[in-house]
Amino acid sequence: MLKSKTFVKKTRAGGVMKVVREHYLRDDIWCGSEVCTECKDGAPVLQQDARVESDLCAYPHYLIPDTNVVLHQIDILEDPLIRNVIILQTVLQEVRHRSPPVYKRIKDATHEKEKHFYTFTNEHHRQTFIEREQGESINDRNDRAIRVAAKWYTEHLNKAPSVGELKVVLLTNDRANRDKAEQNGLLAYRCKYIEHIITGSKLLFPEHLPLSRIQAGIKSGTFLQGTFRASRDNYLEATVFVQREGDDSTEVLLQGLQNLNRAVHQDVVAVELFPKEQWVAPSSVVLQDDRPSDKETEEEEAEKKLESPVLDPSRLKPTGRVVGIIKRNWRPFCGMLNQSQIKEATRHLFTPADRRIPRIRIETRQASTLVGQRIIVAIDGWPRNSRYPNGHFVRNLGGAGDKDTETEVLLLEHDVPHQPFSQAVLSFLPKMPWGITEEVNTVWVPILFHIADVSHFIRPGNALDQEAASRGTTVYLCGKRIDMVPELLSSNLCSLRSNVERLAFSCIWEMNHKAEILNTRFTKSIINSKASLTYAEAQMRIDDASMNDDITKSLRGLNTLAKILKGQRIAKGALTLSSPEVRFHMDSETHDPIDLQTKELKDTNSMVEEFMLLANISVAQKIYEEFSECALLRKHPAPPPSNYDILIKAAKSRELEIRIDSAKALADSLNEAVLEDFPYFNTLLRILATRCMMQAVYFCSGMDSDFHHYGLASPIYTHFTSPIRRYSDIIVHRLLAVAINADSTYPDLMDKHKQSSLCNNLNYRHKMAQYAQRASVAFHTQLFFKNKGILNEEGFILFVRKNAIIILIPKFGLEGTVFFENNDKPGPRLNFDSEGPTLTVEDQHTFHIFDRVKVTISLDASNIQHQKIRMALVEPVIPGVSVALPEPEPEAKKLKLDR
Repeated sequence: MLKSKTFVKKTRAGGVMKVVREHYLRDDIWCGSEVCTECKDGAPVLQQDARVESDLCAYPHYLIPDTNVVLHQIDILEDPLIRNVIILQTVLQEVRHRSPPVYKRIKDATHEKEKHFYTFTNEHHRQTFIEREQGESINDRNDRAIRVAAKWYTEHLNKAPSVGELKVVLLTNDRANRDKAEQNGLLAYRCKYIEHIITGSKLLFPEHLPLSRIQAGIKSGTFLQGTFRASRDNYLEATVFVQREGDDSTEVLLQGLQNLNRAVHQDVVAVELFPKEQWVAPSSVVLQDDRPSDKETEEEEAEKKLESPVLDPSRLKPTGRVVGIIKRNWRPFCGMLNQSQIKEATRHLFTPADRRIPRIRIETRQASTLVGQRIIVAIDGWPRNSRYPNGHFVRNLGGAGDKDTETEVLLLEHDVPHQPFSQAVLSFLPKMPWGITEEVNTVWVPILFHIADVSHFIRPGNALDQEAASRGTTVYLCGKRIDMVPELLSSNLCSLRSNVERLAFSCIWEMNHKAEILNTRFTKSIINSKASLTYAEAQMRIDDASMNDDITKSLRGLNTLAKILKGQRIAKGALTLSSPEVRFHMDSETHDPIDLQTKELKDTNSMVEEFMLLANISVAQKIYEEFSECALLRKHPAPPPSNYDILIKAAKSRELEIRIDSAKALADSLNEAVLEDFPYFNTLLRILATRCMMQAVYFCSGMDSDFHHYGLASPIYTHFTSPIRRYSDIIVHRLLAVAINADSTYPDLMDKHKQSSLCNNLNYRHKMAQYAQRASVAFHTQLFFKNKGILNEEGFILFVRKNAIIILIPKFGLEGTVFFENNDKPGPRLNFDSEGPTLTVEDQHTFHIFDRVKVTISLDASNIQHQKIRMALVEPVIPGVSVALPEPEPEAKKLKLDR
């Protein structure tokens, strides 16, 4: 049957054109049901036995959801329990127009045979097509079309002899639509009905509150908004960082699956605080979700391990639960597939490389091919009755262990932009050969501190600037560098090479012999460096008494001033912390690591750092004086006193006191904490102090009131000294240039809200770059041990947990967790004392923080999917399971001198 619609429309030329649209209606569109004898469908989709367990609907039935149900309840529709669903063409077309991602998901569901989802083209069926009535809105017409199709299905199936109790149920949350459906004799339910179906399989998690209730709760103070941060060491524990007005911020502790309530690392969530009598202390147990199944009994056993009496009330933390998700931060995740042990199964668990991300259940028929490969998976949803989120396979990166694959994985996993620079970006580079022309408004400067003038080459708003702002920072991996700006700038024109003219931005101080600053000025400049030296070369000149040329004498003079400057900083309370770092020596042909050593810092490292710090402080003061509302600064918040608990206990175990009432008190007590019979003790203490620190962050001066940099004991600070590798420094260069009338401003530079948004991206990029760098070190450490066999090394206990000890091997800067229990067999008897903390195993040996131990280190390659560094205790000999996972520590746990 052919229906046509004729209308006229006005052309661009002003004429009138007649338009005829034809719409074909057919009688041979099948209903898709097994019970039907009228349709000639050779492969029906909808089952005859369409029964599910439900108190509301005990009879077999088919579901017809309206558009809004599909758009807003897609997670539940994807649940395995939801089957025999009729997706109308009307609904599919609306969903496609309003949400392409949901459209893809519902189309995928219709292709899953076990789901029995059937697409019915009601808009082309002669008995279900309807015309839009005069004055009727498109939405009302579509709602009527859905009711008409549901009515047709009900009457059509009732003609079948074997229909039995089979019903057709219309799902809608629209009250008016439901009322009209019931007036027409249709069976109509709200979407809550689906949850009643799923309740039969036991709901594991509380319902997330709607956004309207969350917003009202935040406004009234009932709920708090913050960022969900999953624990690396305990999959049943997390914190929510709540940033409040001004300097006030807090962390809310979450423990247990129901209180985590399906939040994923970095989601923005709403939390409800428990009453103080329900607050708990952070758990001392190490729990990794590596069980082969997700049985409820195993989960209950794991949650029991969280429970331990707290004798010291000061250890209790604000505790609460997630009540809703404000913003998901889902992205594609890298990891490996754990193939189901069930023969011909299509549902498998995917384990992300990042331990903070939960395992993801995916459906794929390629499991046998994907085992042993690094793959990317995306999360689709997390229903209330599912232990893990559901997701789908995105792509295969290649075999585990391959260097190129592993590098690609860690870059993707840490969201590091690493695509080649586009032609649009490269088009803004200067043409070569390049030279300094007379038009450049700079002066010749012979001395003192010079930084490449990167902002001369990267102008605001162009493609090169936008790309640098997006990347935020250069990322340094082992044997590889991901540049923030193209190589022509990073390795040539903005590299201050010796005996070559280069544009610079100079900070010039007049100092006396006591390193007291008499005058400071800033200028754009042209410099011609007299020597390009490594730290080692500069140190050799300083140390060699036979060398007395001008360059060497200048180095000695600068070194003398630097030592005075450092002394002044330390006297003010600047911290000298420690963090074991390693340097790999690579094979020139294979690029495999052939040697691994901890980095050794020289006086010249400190010399350069001191003048960098001084330049950063001087520039921070200048740009804040000129632009109090939009200066880009950097702060390091003081840690809350509770962060120092473990440090204080570690010192107390050796009858030493750590004072934390100020940064200076901490610095002084660290300096005094020396044991003559244990030379490495002070270094261990400083490593532990590093782990107590907060993360330094960029911020806009007009959006905050606390500028203090705790670690450097400086009231104000910024980053000026590395514009080649940090976009923050480029912005600071632009602000300084405007302040000294060396350049013009532009709107975004003076907009504090845009500056604040930029700072958020820079903080994120900096953090992910640090994670990527440490993941690269971890991978190359595995490569180093691959052919080393078994090594015997000395280590020190850094942390004592309820069921494990964490050991540091100083020689390799390697940390590993030695467990004393195993999921597969009974473990030894353990007695944990949180006050020490100490762990006694089988009443044979008690472990304390900083105990010296001997371990064997080797690469466990027995499982190609999860190669690990195996660390086993040699002395003392203790029975138990001992596997070490040398994962990189998070950014807040390792603090370099913030230059």
